[in-house]
Amino acid sequence: MSGKRVGFYTLGCKVSQYETEAIAEEFERRGFVRSPFESPCDVYVVNTCTVTAESDRKSRQMIRRAHKLNPDAIVMVTGCYAQSAPDALTAIDGVAYVGGNDEKLKLAARAEALLAGAPPMCEVVPLDNVPFEPMCITHAPRTRAYVKIEDGCECRCTYCAIPAARGPVRSKAPADVLREVRSLVQGGVREIVLTGIETASYGVDLDGFDLLDLLELLDLESGAERIRLGSMTPEWFHPSRIERLSRLCSVTPHFHLSMQSGADAVLRGMRRRYNRTQAERAVEHLRRAFPRLQLTADFIVGFPGESDADFADTLAFAKMAGFLSMHVFAYSARRGTPAARMKEQIPESVKHARSEELIALGAVLHRENLAAVLARGETLSVLMETESDGVYHGHSDSFLEVLVKSTDELHGRIVRVRPTSIAGECLLGEIVN
Repeated sequence: MSGKRVGFYTLGCKVSQYETEAIAEEFERRGFVRSPFESPCDVYVVNTCTVTAESDRKSRQMIRRAHKLNPDAIVMVTGCYAQSAPDALTAIDGVAYVGGNDEKLKLAARAEALLAGAPPMCEVVPLDNVPFEPMCITHAPRTRAYVKIEDGCECRCTYCAIPAARGPVRSKAPADVLREVRSLVQGGVREIVLTGIETASYGVDLDGFDLLDLLELLDLESGAERIRLGSMTPEWFHPSRIERLSRLCSVTPHFHLSMQSGADAVLRGMRRRYNRTQAERAVEHLRRAFPRLQLTADFIVGFPGESDADFADTLAFAKMAGFLSMHVFAYSARRGTPAARMKEQIPESVKHARSEELIALGAVLHRENLAAVLARGETLSVLMETESDGVYHGHSDSFLEVLVKSTDELHGRIVRVRPTSIAGECLLGEIVN
């Protein structure tokens, strides 16, 4: 299939983005040419998401857009929405292939067969007993690379359709993670982000080897300068784990908490595995262990039964934690989940108002964090990622966005920067020799 063009569109989380990169590399190994999605391609691959109703809608929209861009192209659909609703996607005009969340690397071979005249295919299978798919990436387009270490989730939160779409927890073998990270580091990647559907569950299917063991292995043997963790649940951060974590040179002082709510009543209704007190203690212990700590978080507002007092608890928790940034989602009922059948569904107008209020608080907290860093006069370690008109953009190890004006070539370098002012949502600084 030498010279055939393939375009990719990814919806959803960092795991899906990683998987698309791995799929794309397999297409390239078979002679396909990766092209922009909006260009005329011979094959389009849409990696879908089903975390919200809006994700489903956007997935269908992008599938139809691919068919419109080239009605003669092979349109292939994979991912979480494909796993959970294959019949809905096979019915869309132009779709030639639907595959779920198993054996995604076979998409390139299926594309070859379809281009050679094979009939449309639907290969979605139950995920109950499937192993971890041994995919990896060999290069990254940026100086930061995501590495998928885990798939699946067994938390069974009442609002979430992802366990059904992703199956049980499966972990990548430690040796495979180490090999992949080493390869990326040798290729010039300066920061590795470990990610999974439920990253904190890494290792529950391994024999006595968990996420902290993996971090210690990578810290000692991978050569990675920075290792950042993907989304984590608060209950994982026991004091003993935090103490071990703080001893690792490569682990960054930034953690993203999958909080969802700051109200105990809502957390119980969601069937989360922690309460507000546990989360508060996790934040306190992290701040003591990591002096330059920055925290980010996810929140869901408008969960069934969420009262004004519950929402006030979430606002108060966010203020206490002082999050650098927050991803705010209005609750979206997912078919087949317990929460979709709950009484006291919240009106859309209330969800919208609460979303706006929490987002506004997030903007205030973000500004306060930047002002505090500026006031302390601390020097930041910044990985420079992009450049535009002589201004470099990068992130500190604690995930602060930093801008630096320079005539030097800084891309991919980690430099010391002293913040001098605030520029929008970023810190503006100067390089310290």
